[in-house]
Amino acid sequence: MRRENPINTSVKSGNFRPTKSGAGMTRKGVMAYRRANPGSKLSTAVTGKVKPGSKSANRRKSYCARSAGQMKMFPKAAKDPNSRLRQARRRWRCRW
Repeated sequence: MRRENPINTSVKSGNFRPTKSGAGMTRKGVMAYRRANPGSKLSTAVTGKVKPGSKSANRRKSYCARSAGQMKMFPKAAKDPNSRLRQARRRWRCRW
């Protein structure tokens, strides 16, 4: 099954942040994704201070746990402090 309007995954499109500014999707990118995928609950990174146990704190905890698995699967990216994976984890404020 082919999508009619796939979102552009380049940094130039404005849908994703460059690695130097923390990687991950921008608000514009999330909105484009949600338009292309009705019913999606995708949202941007949790970057601010959160109350323990709140919905945002649980999203952060979940993301950090999933991305820790990616660090194990891709040790080359895990070692490189400028990789998209490491930059995104820094942006989400994941503990190492």
